Amino acid sequence: MFSGAHITLYSRDAEADRAFLRDVAGLPAVDAGQGLLVFRLPPAEVAVLPLGDAGSRPEVYLMCEDLTRTLTALEDRGAEISRAITEQEWGLLAAVRLPSGTEVPLYEPRHPTALDLPDPANPAK
Repeated sequence: MFSGAHITLYSRDAEADRAFLRDVAGLPAVDAGQGLLVFRLPPAEVAVLPLGDAGSRPEVYLMCEDLTRTLTALEDRGAEISRAITEQEWGLLAAVRLPSGTEVPLYEPRHPTALDLPDPANPAK
């Protein structure tokens, strides 16, 4: 039914944040026209949580298999780590700051993840 998900981040300095995602985070991108880069992301999953203190705005978390190694690699490329690693009941959490000041949470899941499920579009995987 669905072929993917598209996430939009709004930025006070979109050009700098695009350069960060391309050059520091190493995400491949295509130019969708007029310099608008659209980045390929790793596989994704979505969770639906009850409303609470976080409000009702969608949140983006980038997942990694080894948070310490990921943060070290990002720091080595000039990224600012804006939140040190903390242990949550669902995994390890930290954050990186984009050049615009936007903070993007990174986490290493310690819970079952939908990424381990077979891909119905490609049963061989």
